[in-house]
Amino acid sequence: MGHVKGIGGLFFRARDPDALNAWYKERLGIGAGCNADDTGPIDEWTWNVAAGPVVFAPFKADTDYFAADRQYMINLRVDDLEAVLAPFYAAGDDVIIKEEWNDPATGRFARVHDPEGNPIELWEPPATK
Repeated sequence: MGHVKGIGGLFFRARDPDALNAWYKERLGIGAGCNADDTGPIDEWTWNVAAGPVVFAPFKADTDYFAADRQYMINLRVDDLEAVLAPFYAAGDDVIIKEEWNDPATGRFARVHDPEGNPIELWEPPATK
């Protein structure tokens, strides 16, 4: 039997796909042509990510963990939460941080939103020993 080896893509609707693609690339360095290891672009379609854990979890329909009018929330694994948040602060964007989200066993979290209101959770896993 074959096994799923990971997520091959994330596709979602946008009012202005070109503008949203540009925002994700400029603000977070993700999307087509980006490489998480800073070794240069792969091709015009691919975002080359670093290996690591992925949580795949449906939430209850009435969860208050993210906005009720959104069907999903993207969670991005980061290596330095403060550095990733710096452009958001510089742009005057709303950054949500709640101490109760953080745990030494699971890591640190922050929440931002893209220009179309989609929630993005930024997750810095705990340092490995």
